[in-house]
Amino acid sequence: MTEPRFAVGDRVRTSTVDPPHHTRLPRYARGHVGEVVDVQGTWPLADDRARGLPEPRVEPVYTVRFPAEDLWGPPGGHWVHVELWESYLEVAT
Repeated sequence: MTEPRFAVGDRVRTSTVDPPHHTRLPRYARGHVGEVVDVQGTWPLADDRARGLPEPRVEPVYTVRFPAEDLWGPPGGHWVHVELWESYLEVAT
């Protein structure tokens, strides 16, 4: 089992890559900074499964929250939660 790289409370930035295949990283969340609020365990990477790869990568999945105003502008005051695989994330600096 792969140990999670991130923990609850960590600030992460999502990838900006636009792959030529299916991805579960929503376009509206790409390149944004959020906070890990839950670690969901490890799951096969949806991108690999959708492509029919015989042995999809298994990675930790996180619930990451983003301020809604960062994604879509004002008015804000609420959060958007997205479940994201570890390979979509990097440490936010």
